[in-house]
Amino acid sequence: MALPSILLIDDNQLRKQQFEVILNFLQYDVATVAAIECEASLSNLPGVRAIFIGGGDKQGALVKSVTDRVTDIPVFLLVERGALLQVSSAIHKRVGQVLEWPSTYPLLSELLATLPPPKKLAGSSTKKRADKGLAGNSRAVRQTRDLIDQVAGSEATVLILGESGTGKEVVAQALHRHSHRKDKPFVPVNCGAIPGELLESELFGHEKGAFTGALTSRQGRFEMAEGGTLFLDEIGDMPMPMQVKLLRVLQERTFERVGSNKTMHCDVRVIAATHRQLEEEIKEKRFREDLFYRLNVFPIEVPSLRERAEDIPLLVHDLINRMEAANRGGVQLTNAALAMLMQHNWPGNVRELSNLIERLAIIYPNNLVDVADLPEKFQGYRVPEGCEIENLVPEQSQATEQVKDDGGVEALLSVSSQLPEQGMDLKEYLSDLESGLIKQALQECNGVVAHAAKLLNMRRTTLVEKLRKYDLS
Repeated sequence: MALPSILLIDDNQLRKQQFEVILNFLQYDVATVAAIECEASLSNLPGVRAIFIGGGDKQGALVKSVTDRVTDIPVFLLVERGALLQVSSAIHKRVGQVLEWPSTYPLLSELLATLPPPKKLAGSSTKKRADKGLAGNSRAVRQTRDLIDQVAGSEATVLILGESGTGKEVVAQALHRHSHRKDKPFVPVNCGAIPGELLESELFGHEKGAFTGALTSRQGRFEMAEGGTLFLDEIGDMPMPMQVKLLRVLQERTFERVGSNKTMHCDVRVIAATHRQLEEEIKEKRFREDLFYRLNVFPIEVPSLRERAEDIPLLVHDLINRMEAANRGGVQLTNAALAMLMQHNWPGNVRELSNLIERLAIIYPNNLVDVADLPEKFQGYRVPEGCEIENLVPEQSQATEQVKDDGGVEALLSVSSQLPEQGMDLKEYLSDLESGLIKQALQECNGVVAHAAKLLNMRRTTLVEKLRKYDLS
């Protein structure tokens, strides 16, 4: 589970719920905690980018307590509308800003866009996601992580399938890190980048004088990976003669260096990857069927970026964090710009996204990038209304008619932030929020489920399940 990027300390249940719903739709993870329980949360803040404190009778003491303990994370105070002038100058000096709640979209959006990156701690969510392989929380990525967990501890040969730029080597590294071979070498070799006549020497090594230019003996990749993992990237580009020799190594775990008749034994786990459809390559006589079955013991298919577009905000966040950690600059994207990226086809997958973010960081260093700042090919999409805060949250059950007239978050926020005296059914309240959003998206998209799913940044199948759940079909 990803660590939160925003911490809210508040005793007002309704305000906490409003804040969490709105920030979630703005692509921020939120953790909420009562004031009396905040001590434990303040001692464990990896990944937290800001702390918001809900104003109340004891706001002065709470602000002092938090700011005394936390000095490297910005702290903000939320107060009721009309109470801004009642906040003491001592509190103003301790917090980054005092905001009236409900807040306005321009103010909240600008504030979030300028937050500093999270603290780089060993337990950060970025590191934990990287340790598991692909970054993201989509169903496709979770399924890939599950497969990694299932096979990492075994000795089975793994064949990683996927388009170029999807992160196949990242998956291979995750498999190695979670295996008992993790303390031994991980040796990658790109079979498509090495000329066929040199590939045998590269894999198996050679003796001095084995061929012109072989002035010394040299270890091959199999020897370098002894006890560890050999990653054969782009195995589909391997020449047929080499496929025969690789098949023998996989079957017998023995090989000879080029120019030697001495048989060497190897203890290596082989992981292979390709962007090609190997079944089609077999039909075209470009890949050996017996080698395919040797490699395809446990296949893992890495999803393309267009299949997990909902992960793009998180990927962008991770890419920016890595750049900032490497002192290569930084950049921030508006929600509208992110919405544009989520509609792009991404033929180059994550590699293409990474290149774009690096380019934006060079052109707009540490600035906020909007739709107009993106390259032209990203500007032809429609900006969904769902990326604007006014349309993020639907009607609340106790103010249904008002929200139907006004629509969205502004109407929700205009409702009193006090918990009703008679209490409330929180589960029903959340269901009302979700079903209301879905209704708005369907109305906006004239009932087209696929378009509504894009507007809500979820997979079409997930939306279909929710339509059945709320009987909206």
